[in-house]
Amino acid sequence: MSTTQLKSKNIELYTPEFYRTCAFGGFLACAPTHSSVLPLDLVKCRLQVDSSLYKSNFQGIKTIIRTEGLAKIFTGVAPTFIGYGLQGAFKYGGYEFFKKTYSDWYGSQNVGIYLASSASAEFIADLFLCPFEAMKVKYQTTIPPNKVTGLTKNLYSGLVPLWFRQIPYTMVKFTTYEKIVEAIYAKLPKKKEEYTKVQQTGVSFLGGYIAGIFCATASHPADVLVSKINNDNRPGESIGQAVSRIYKQIGFVGLWNGLPVRIVMIGTLTGFQWLLYDSFKVYVGLPTSG
Repeated sequence: MSTTQLKSKNIELYTPEFYRTCAFGGFLACAPTHSSVLPLDLVKCRLQVDSSLYKSNFQGIKTIIRTEGLAKIFTGVAPTFIGYGLQGAFKYGGYEFFKKTYSDWYGSQNVGIYLASSASAEFIADLFLCPFEAMKVKYQTTIPPNKVTGLTKNLYSGLVPLWFRQIPYTMVKFTTYEKIVEAIYAKLPKKKEEYTKVQQTGVSFLGGYIAGIFCATASHPADVLVSKINNDNRPGESIGQAVSRIYKQIGFVGLWNGLPVRIVMIGTLTGFQWLLYDSFKVYVGLPTSG
């Protein structure tokens, strides 16, 4: 269904069409934003695998451009766009569905509802993201990228670490967003409905950016493990064995490799995701989030 068709319809809240529309908005919010920060993501993933590769994020980007060419800073763009687009669809659409379902069961909305709804949505979304994330990491951490091998093997070997990364990330992302937006409107002199849609989407961006800082920090150790496992998975080795082996190699401190760049990347990413998602909702006649 095109956005023109959506725009021409009066979409009733909490109907199958509403959830499909939110899922489409989630795809539009996540696919381009994750793709746009690939240069930072590329350096971050390589530093997680080998912290001695580059002295800084920008030095890493310059080195990649100089030694591998300008196009290589967007290594893995295809699996990133598809994988995170699908994840965004099931994450945002699923969150709307589970939030409504769980709040109806419980009788109201609260932090517990936000946490449970986001966790449920992300659990499903990661089933679609995992194989594309594995391909992306293999592309990014193989130097030079054109030498990558075994691209379609063990595509779900990192699913459990991905859940450990993405589920806490999304729980913090959505719950923090909801509470931050609530706090912002509580401090403003007028009710949310009295502000223009442009002003409301501005609040969405601010709330999303702040939420991104929190969720980047909460999920970073698992993010490091996902990169390590996808880069170095050994035949016959279980996920638990792989995690134990990698932790012995890098230690607790190693779990935080690349955190500063991830905070910048995820903060910006999350802010723009909420901005795009709510702008799309406004475009099709739906209320903004929060």
